[in-house]
Amino acid sequence: MSGFDKVVQDYAQAMAGLTDNMTVIAGGFGLCGIPEGLIAQIQKMGTRGLTVVSNNAGVDGFGLGLLLEKHQIRKMIASYVGENALFEQQLLSGELEVELTPQGTLAEKMRAGGAGIPAFFTATGYGTPVGEGKEVREFNGRPYILEESIRGDFAIVKGWKADRYGNVVYRHTAQNFNPLAATAGKITVVEVEEIVEPGELEPSQIHTPGIYVDRVILGQFEKRIEKRTLSQA
Repeated sequence: MSGFDKVVQDYAQAMAGLTDNMTVIAGGFGLCGIPEGLIAQIQKMGTRGLTVVSNNAGVDGFGLGLLLEKHQIRKMIASYVGENALFEQQLLSGELEVELTPQGTLAEKMRAGGAGIPAFFTATGYGTPVGEGKEVREFNGRPYILEESIRGDFAIVKGWKADRYGNVVYRHTAQNFNPLAATAGKITVVEVEEIVEPGELEPSQIHTPGIYVDRVILGQFEKRIEKRTLSQA
């Protein structure tokens, strides 16, 4: 393959360059569409003092919860943290710094970061603790607060298919935060279920163009269900 081939052969190569005190943006929502193998590699590396940006912190013993177990996360920027008892313990003890962010605002922080937009105004959070200390401007008679965008040293993303050039397709609800996270990393690593040759992906179906992606790895996924609900039939 040419120099455009972005496929790496193992997780050590995929996360090479990650060091203590970096910022990692992680795709996924709950346990849906999370980069399981990349998270496990970070745990294996023992990297500490991380700032992690993600919709949530996984659950006890899985997803980003693995990094909490090893006390590798210093600060968590998230919109929902209700499924992780260890997260709650570390927050209340003061061990873990937490920046709670409205979900839509968090998504836009990632998108704006990837688009090179340093900040934006939103009405969400005005008049609440979220807006305290932030610049306020009025547009069309409505107050808005200034929110800064987010860029990460690494973005870790879970895709369905990718070609060797890094073009990525997501499957169904795994499109959650993954496309946004993919644009916002200085180094973006995508873990996928299938790698195909260039030209096999229909261009109109590509969600993340390869220009945003630095590394692609073929992963294996447990795809754990966060909450199993069964009918009473």
